[in-house]
Amino acid sequence: EAMKRYPDDKDSLLHMASVYEIMGEKKKAEEVCSDVSNHIMLGKWGEEIAAAYLRGQGYVILECDWRSGHRDIDIIARDADYLVFVEVKTRSNTDFHVPEFAVDHAKRVNLNHAIGHYIHSHHIECKTRFDTISVVGTIGSTPEINHYKDICITELKPRR
Repeated sequence: EAMKRYPDDKDSLLHMASVYEIMGEKKKAEEVCSDVSNHIMLGKWGEEIAAAYLRGQGYVILECDWRSGHRDIDIIARDADYLVFVEVKTRSNTDFHVPEFAVDHAKRVNLNHAIGHYIHSHHIECKTRFDTISVVGTIGSTPEINHYKDICITELKPRR
């Protein structure tokens, strides 16, 4: 069911590989693991494309892939008076869904916590904002890039 809804989701792919392994279908499990590796490489490529795009727009990249426990912030950058937290979503195509829709409620809650931790631990007192960048393409191609600025995530409350 998860694969139907989110075919590019790494956790769904890893779950599928585990199911194939349990069923004794080792070849299928290996194929899925290869897909996960390709998925991770595509994501890293998308983050590099997004960082290059931001630099081209005059942003100063401060951090890439900053971690707070199991949560992460893809890019932290300076844009004039703002400290900008950027979530990058990369897909090879938009056949199943557009990448920016992958920033769902749970992801926003995690980002909100990670951003709060970064602001607190670095004693940030300037204006901040949250942006998303979607990158659609494949490694070696010229991707389509969409930059969505100042997305509100602070009103969300963690699920209980």
